[in-house]
Amino acid sequence: MNWNELETSEQLKVALELSEKQPVMLFKHSTRCPISSMALKRMESGWDEAKAGDLQPYFLNLIMHREVSNEIEHRLGVRHESPQVLLIKSKKCVYNASHDAISFGKVIENI
Repeated sequence: MNWNELETSEQLKVALELSEKQPVMLFKHSTRCPISSMALKRMESGWDEAKAGDLQPYFLNLIMHREVSNEIEHRLGVRHESPQVLLIKSKKCVYNASHDAISFGKVIENI
């Protein structure tokens, strides 16, 4: 699995523009939270390139880039949680999950 780093507002803008052409997944991770680490491992171990198709995964380190998470909340109207996964299509969040509900399979079901 190859994450695209999400560290700036400009990168968020690019990801949202890309969502007009293909699905985009945002994974919001707290490096200080063991639940977030477990959710990240679950997502990465469940990742299947064939099933993912053209899904573009983006990784946001919340501790270092909380302002980007705030912008995601503002732009997409989805309340911040940590950890959190959001599926974006056409600049709209079509699915989001947090904590133990995070899984690759659920993301794929909602594409």
